[in-house]
Amino acid sequence: MLHFEDNYLSLRKISCMQVVHLSAECFPVAKVGGLGDVVGALPKYLNKTEGMNAMVVMPFVENKFTKTHLLTVDFEMRLPFGNRNLQVKILKNTDLGFNLYLVQIEGFAYRENVYGYRNDPYFFTAFQVATLNWIHQWTHLPDVIHCHDFHTGFVPFMMKHAHQFPRFRNIPSVFTIHNANYQGQMPWDVVDYFPWFNTWDLPLLEWDNTLNAMASAIKCAWRVTTVSPQYMRELMEGNLGLAPLFQQEWQKCSGILNGIDTEEWNPETDKRLDHNYNIENVKEGKRRNKNQICEAFKLNPEYPLISFIGRFVDQKGADVLSDAIWQAIREFDAKMSFLIIGSGDPQLSNGLEQMKIFTDGRFNCFIGYNENLARKVYAASDFLVMPSRFEPCGLNQFYALRYGTIPIVRTVGGLLDSVQDINDENGNGIRFIHLNTHDLLHAFHRAGQVFDEKEKLQILREFIMNQDFSWEKSAKKYIELYEKL
Repeated sequence: MLHFEDNYLSLRKISCMQVVHLSAECFPVAKVGGLGDVVGALPKYLNKTEGMNAMVVMPFVENKFTKTHLLTVDFEMRLPFGNRNLQVKILKNTDLGFNLYLVQIEGFAYRENVYGYRNDPYFFTAFQVATLNWIHQWTHLPDVIHCHDFHTGFVPFMMKHAHQFPRFRNIPSVFTIHNANYQGQMPWDVVDYFPWFNTWDLPLLEWDNTLNAMASAIKCAWRVTTVSPQYMRELMEGNLGLAPLFQQEWQKCSGILNGIDTEEWNPETDKRLDHNYNIENVKEGKRRNKNQICEAFKLNPEYPLISFIGRFVDQKGADVLSDAIWQAIREFDAKMSFLIIGSGDPQLSNGLEQMKIFTDGRFNCFIGYNENLARKVYAASDFLVMPSRFEPCGLNQFYALRYGTIPIVRTVGGLLDSVQDINDENGNGIRFIHLNTHDLLHAFHRAGQVFDEKEKLQILREFIMNQDFSWEKSAKKYIELYEKL
């Protein structure tokens, strides 16, 4: 016979499922990449489902959001950390459609950026230990703890094996990989700051003779997900060093394609646009936005506008793209306008600035990150190119589709899962296979053909704007995963 409390908890789990998301990023609080967008949207959409209560716990960052939004102290405690006792404050905000908790730790409190500090391994370890200490004191524990990327990768291990957390033994943990290139390889002395565990459990923390947070999470979490089905397949066959581990743990691994916040990304209501539009007036709306951007960057609005928005890092393939643009203009005299918005590699940035001089007003660039400008470019462009070497999911293709802009993507990762070639059934973009100049030039040629067929272009724009890549579809799949646990 159940005791009263056992019966209460059983009823509570039926009536309301509580999920705690742990992450280093969460839009609009702190965002470096797609991780921030996902964690800022998924809990909000989970909470639209009756019986769901999702919240986010993240490290405190000293920035514009935390300075201008109401934060209340929800909890305070002393945290044993190595040979020190650190003061910890849990700050709460309720402005985002879910409860947000920021973990402020003495000695780490005034970090203005999410990453990039020499003490990052110790900081994120302290964040994980502090968060579990706090949650372990709750009267009613959450039904699922959902960890995102290596910054929270030790949590599943601690839940299973740290002696001071016995109440977590039957609480499911989910670990989502947003980018497996960053695995959290750390110095071994980080383990000295863990809560006490048996030394024979040390192999669960290492991979290839190194302390590896992501590998530990793959070993210890109840379920492991990636942000697209294709990316999970690539990790199992890939060369990042973890393929044997993924193959070993294949039964608990799956991929769930990301979505986007269609309330935040809506060309009809986007306050960053000077010319809003919807599916009914997309032709005129995009024309007005295109004229505005082409005037600002001295490009010809009569040509198809092909844009790139992203970081100048190896993953995104901007180095190959710049060479393809150069050849398209200088060698093939393509009647096209190209625009690159981004930042990163200084050498590539300088090269792009120099390239403007020799491309006859058919290429321009903006070096830096500007959210308002990016939104205007999504609305103005005819095509958005994503020549990624690898792409766990990608979000830019979703933004492009939402704004009636046709994506040109390499057939990899989440780009393969979300973009069908226009020559195939339900085609919504242009795909190419190899990351080289030849394939990109061929993709540009195909884009020019689509642009010249105005009736086909209009039908395609209306079709892609009508597609559903919202978080509502993805949230349902996460709920199904939680319920199975």
